[in-house]
Amino acid sequence: MAGKPIFVLGSFVVACSAKVARFPRPGESLAAETVTIEPGGKGLNQAIMARRLGAAVDGLLAVGDDLAAAFAPPALERAELPLSMLVRLAGHTGSGIGFTDATGETCLAVASGANLALTAAHVKERGQAITEAALVTAQFEIGDAPIAAAFQLARQAGVPTLLNPSPYRAIPEAMLAQTSILIVNETEARGLAVALGLDRDGATEPQRFARELGPALLERGPRLVVLTRGAAGAFAVAADAPPAVQAGFPVETVDSLGAGDAFAMTLGVRLAMGLPLPVALRDAAAAGALTTTRHGVFDALPTAGAIAAISRS
Repeated sequence: MAGKPIFVLGSFVVACSAKVARFPRPGESLAAETVTIEPGGKGLNQAIMARRLGAAVDGLLAVGDDLAAAFAPPALERAELPLSMLVRLAGHTGSGIGFTDATGETCLAVASGANLALTAAHVKERGQAITEAALVTAQFEIGDAPIAAAFQLARQAGVPTLLNPSPYRAIPEAMLAQTSILIVNETEARGLAVALGLDRDGATEPQRFARELGPALLERGPRLVVLTRGAAGAFAVAADAPPAVQAGFPVETVDSLGAGDAFAMTLGVRLAMGLPLPVALRDAAAAGALTTTRHGVFDALPTAGAIAAISRS
């Protein structure tokens, strides 16, 4: 894929994940099957996914001034991402810990650290790169101010924006108005339903989503709202097209960490390439499914070839 780069307003964390038979109970210690320590963070994951799809990638990734920051440069080099993405700030580098049970379900906690020190000023320093991008993406492991600044610059230049509000917090109305593509999972969708004064119970049932929450979100700015439903696939409502349904791909899931990042970025890149929504959804679902078939995230994020093999089979 040639052309303008994807600009990832991202996050970097040192990610520790443990594979366990079941999630521990309060006060309980469990033996882990495996423990993995790797460079991660939703922003880094999405940048890697875009690169594996063949896209040029630019962006911002904040790290601290501690020992953990040393994880970042080799990770970017290995992923063929530019070191110019790194912003070195005072404080701790982001870190996270996750558990994956025998069914592939996950739970995790993230300390954003230096990611929350990324500011609108850092964004404005990269203003030209943002206005010349094919797509500007963000997630919620960073603060609102840099996202708002980047999205405003992008929209003024006619560049589409993609927001994945994870880990979930309320989305400011002004930010939502500057968002072109909104991607939420079922937990995030229920949070949005409550924020908009809608009944959260049943909010993620596809037909009800198409009638209520989806249109309510479209009225507030996005042109496309996508609900991801794990192994059940995804459902999309658009301002200028009928609702689209994408079934999940049957795979043997061992670890679902990173699947949402793979889905979000694949969808964004494919749409930036000008592909139709049904094709972009299919490839995104394939990318998400493939990511669950391996432990960890960095090496589990699939290549364009792997996605093509499963999505077109």
